[in-house]
Amino acid sequence: MLTKTEQQFTWIFIIIVIVELICGQVNNFSTIHYFTKPLIVISLLLFFFNQSKQLNSFIKTFTILALVFSLIGDVALLFDGYNPIYFIVGLASFLLAHVMYVLVFLKHRDSSKNSLGFIGLMLFYAAFLFYILKDGLGDLLIPVIVYMIVILSMSTSAFLREKQNNIASYNWVLLGAILFMVSDSILALDKFYQSFQLSSLLIMSTYALAQFCIVIGILKQNSNSR
Repeated sequence: MLTKTEQQFTWIFIIIVIVELICGQVNNFSTIHYFTKPLIVISLLLFFFNQSKQLNSFIKTFTILALVFSLIGDVALLFDGYNPIYFIVGLASFLLAHVMYVLVFLKHRDSSKNSLGFIGLMLFYAAFLFYILKDGLGDLLIPVIVYMIVILSMSTSAFLREKQNNIASYNWVLLGAILFMVSDSILALDKFYQSFQLSSLLIMSTYALAQFCIVIGILKQNSNSR
């Protein structure tokens, strides 16, 4: 369940996301898109900063860093069409964001949990996606492989978090991590395999929901957990 404050923010966040989705699809609003896209993570960053007083400094700091790197990635990808270097900057920024999230998730790792089945499933998914993408990667083959390894590590570290003490936090974070992987997969398919209609709508909606779920999940962590 969401707290009253979280519910109020959720409505604000939904409005921001809807406006961004519209601006991203309608050419007449393309200029506004340069403001609404970064606003998604900016709103989460401000909300997290104001609501994270109960969290220890490590989790708070590295979650903020994850959101900051995500924001840099969002801004960089806005200019991807002008120069390919912006895509590299965006890729590197999101890679760092995933690393920050891995560190946050592993802070509450359940060492008794068997992750072999989940890791096997993730590797099968990654291998299938890579098989589809490999012919279109070109010079980005190695960077994309590294990125795939890191995002698989992020989803696996989310799976490995403690569940017993706070099921709500666990479920929110795991859902967010999986949605993040789905969003990045759609982006990769659209860029390196075949562009398709409404791809940006799917990418941004799953991305926004992913970041929202992760932030809410982290905020719901037990304040006594260290």
